[in-house]
Amino acid sequence: MSIKNDILELIKNDVISPETGNRIMDYYASKTTSKNRLVIVFGILGATLVGLGIILIIAHNWDELSRMTKTFLAFIPLIIGQLATGYTILKKPNSTAWREAAGTFLFFGIGASIAMVSQIYNIPGDISSFILTWMLLALPVAYLLKSSAISIFYILGITYYLMPHYMSPGNEEFIYLGLLALVLPYYYLLYKRSPYGNFTNLHHLLIPISLMISLGSWIKDNAEFMTIAYFSLFGIFYLIGQFDLFKGQKLRNNAYKILGSLGTVILLLILTFKGFWDDLTRPNFQEHPILTSTEFILATILSLVAIALLINNLRKHPIQEMKPITPVFLIFIPVFFIGMSTPSVVIFINILLLWISVMTIREGAKMNNLGVLNYGLLIIAALVTARFFDTDLSFVMRGLLFISVGLGFFMVNYWMLQKRKKHELQ
Repeated sequence: MSIKNDILELIKNDVISPETGNRIMDYYASKTTSKNRLVIVFGILGATLVGLGIILIIAHNWDELSRMTKTFLAFIPLIIGQLATGYTILKKPNSTAWREAAGTFLFFGIGASIAMVSQIYNIPGDISSFILTWMLLALPVAYLLKSSAISIFYILGITYYLMPHYMSPGNEEFIYLGLLALVLPYYYLLYKRSPYGNFTNLHHLLIPISLMISLGSWIKDNAEFMTIAYFSLFGIFYLIGQFDLFKGQKLRNNAYKILGSLGTVILLLILTFKGFWDDLTRPNFQEHPILTSTEFILATILSLVAIALLINNLRKHPIQEMKPITPVFLIFIPVFFIGMSTPSVVIFINILLLWISVMTIREGAKMNNLGVLNYGLLIIAALVTARFFDTDLSFVMRGLLFISVGLGFFMVNYWMLQKRKKHELQ
């Protein structure tokens, strides 16, 4: 008797609830999918290599072909991709490997056909317009095939589309946001369909990274205000990482929490140097209006979103359970404006980062988690290294500092391992 029949029988006899039965079936379905992930990966790689191979064969004799022949060949990758997609929909609708492989081939087939037709008929345009057209034509296939590979390539594509427009006039930032909004329904459906799947985890990683990269494109005149925007964005990521939907997930699969924490720590580490605060003086902002600047408006919006998420988090969890990274974005806002008058706030930033590292070490020891504990120690090591290049201490003192940090790593990890052994013996 299959597992499904066993579960249905248990539900029928009121041994387990229907909700529990559905969760058990979803669990075993996800286990089956994970066993086939190599087939899916090799299917995607195979489709990519076959598509590239066809393009290379065509390119080898390209100059000797007539325009009509070139036009016919330009559509071969697209036609093959469409045939594979049609076969998948009709014959293999439940095969993840077929959906991903066919979707990948069609994705690159669309791009290859657009590029070759543009080259044959000398259609004017730049790389941005090419990427934009390609992504818009490919995205519907992701929904049609339920292909996460296409969704991933799409996210990478729209991120690349925005990068050439950094610090340049135009509306590309708003176009990017529209393009990102188009893939969010697929992201949601993917999560509902496979909340713990590898493709879901990859989307958890790529979407915040894409947003991090895109934020730089909003820089115009008052770039200093983007530090507030970035702190708030990382605060948003970290608070999203504490949502209930990530409960039961391993930390390595919670990209929002990892990126939010790492981003906040790296920004703080950069701001422990005096250079930023020396430049942050009020006359620097007199050339351009502040309140109406893009950077100020964006920083305000992101800060309000982060504050709303923080309030929501505090409603569900007592303040005593708040992680040390959580309120940093809020603390930094007044620090930034004080720093516009005096660069001495750099001392507070150093103290804040040291406090975060100590609290992280404490949390790691409390959780009996070596990863979290060593993360706190790495923050201290990074802070000591930063001061190595930023102070006039003698080499002897610097050496002693590094020795102290190294001994700290050894002693804390040894203590944690001994604690684990004692716990296991009990």
